[in-house]
Order: sequence, then structure tokens, then C-alpha cells
Amino acid sequence: MKKVFITGATSMIGIALIDECIKNQVKATILVRENSPNNHRLPQSEYIEYFYGDLEYLSDLVIDNDYDAFYHFAWLGTDKTQRNLAEIQFKNIQITLNCIHFAKKINCKKFIGAGSQAEYGKIDGIITPETNVNPDIAYGIAKYTAGRLGNILAQELGIEFIWGRIFSVYGKYDNTHTMISQCIKSIKEKTIFHLTPCEQLWNYLYSEDIGLAFFLLGKSTKAQGIYNIAHTDSMPLKNYIQTIIEITKGQEFLKIGALEYQKNQVMNLNPDISKLQQDIGFIPKYSFEEGLYRTICSFDINSD
Repeated sequence: MKKVFITGATSMIGIALIDECIKNQVKATILVRENSPNNHRLPQSEYIEYFYGDLEYLSDLVIDNDYDAFYHFAWLGTDKTQRNLAEIQFKNIQITLNCIHFAKKINCKKFIGAGSQAEYGKIDGIITPETNVNPDIAYGIAKYTAGRLGNILAQELGIEFIWGRIFSVYGKYDNTHTMISQCIKSIKEKTIFHLTPCEQLWNYLYSEDIGLAFFLLGKSTKAQGIYNIAHTDSMPLKNYIQTIIEITKGQEFLKIGALEYQKNQVMNLNPDISKLQQDIGFIPKYSFEEGLYRTICSFDINSD
């Protein structure tokens, strides 16, 4: 893989992939909004070329042809307050299809989209890429629809299609609404953060590892279809919280069991990533403890 195109580049996952491209001397063309408050995150490198523009006017962009992979991370309405807003989530489906058309226009061989564990809905037991989906919020429904329709369109256009269903990711440039970000923020600011009993079975993957996973999906000649992108290890959410407390000595600020579970609380997030391991040889480099330490040291909450 020598040349890629990336949307959603200023996100935590986008930055992780860009860093992986630079490390491997892969040229990346990045589409960013000129007024994005997160543009300061973007690294400067001879391997990175930036274009200012908007996904709604993607067809107007004039760039070189012959890309190996198109990575689509951009998504509207990722905040908790907007994840169940149907009209906002619906726009993402058309944007994804527009990106696939643009990928064809620039002679891109492979399209790699960012799906979500929200496509599965509430599932008991181990979650595989073949697990029946039953999304119950607009965000999950839109991700699933974008993936299904995107696959059909890519086949029509003769482009390889990969859909990576992301589980829980943490790291530098994490969003403010995630649990780990809120825990760290409360401890740093010495404020109380109330939590549920945290009995959910959960899975966390460090941002550098997800950058590696997506890079390998683009590089691989074997990868195709749907993949779960997660860590090899899952454990009760309470264990993750206890690790945060141990590393930060923040036991007086994190109150486990203070809140009741939400009505539609997901209690099981136990993915099987064997397909990802077999097809691209992915092995997470970081344990939760190692990733958490690095996250705390470089803590920068995304204000979006």
C-alpha cells in the first residue's frame, strides 16, 4: 500500500491511522474542514497532503488518481445527544455512498468504512461478524444501512469493500462523552463522577492499536467484508474502573454503584476478532494498563 485517502482525519481514529501511515511511509491525502477546531492535531509530514473541503461537495475536489485505499471515518452526530436523531443519522448514509462514488472517480481499489458495535444492538454471548444485527438507535441503524448499501454500490463499481465494526476505543483525542474521558477528567479536576455498578462485560482498544488494525486492513490482499475491531480481551467494566483508580489513585472521585442502569443499557460487549487476526495478523500491542497510562500522559479531550 503506497497511497490512501482519508476522511474524518482529525478524529482519534483518524489521527491514529495517519500516524501509522507516516510510520510506514505511506502517502495519505487528507480531507479536512478549513474551520475545524481540531486541525491543530494534524501532523506535518512529507507523506501527508491536506485538502480543505466539505464532504457535501466532494465531487468538486480535483486531486490525483490511483489510490490504494479510501478510509471513511467522517460521521455526523456522534455525540450522545445526536445519536438517536434520525434526520442527522440519515445524512451519513448518503455521504458514505457519495464517498464510494468519489473513490471510484479517483481510481481507488479499496473502500474501508468505519462501522460500529451499535449495529448489533443488545446481544448476549460472544459477538462475531456473522451475529445477527438488531440495532435499536438511529446511529446503529444508519451505520448498518451505510455498510449494507455501501457494499452493494462498491460491488457495482468494482471496488473492494471492507466494513470495520468498531467497539470501544480510548486514547489521545478521545471525546468528552466517553466513560474513560469523564473518569480521567473528574480525577484531574477533583470532582465526583457517579457510575452504575459497572457489571457490563466490556472491551476497550487503545487508539494506536485501532490505527494499526485499519492500516493492516488497507494493506492486506486477503481482507474483505465485515470485521470486528476490538481487543482480544473483554472483562467486566468494573475491572477497567478499578484499573483507572489504581493508576490515578482516584478512588475518592469515582463512585461505582451510585447510579442505576439506563433503560436500554447494553450489558454485553464481548467481540470475537478471530477473523481480523486470521486475515491480517492483527495483535493488539497495548494492554489496558499500558494504553491508559499513555492516555493520561497525553490527555487532550476533544471539545466537539
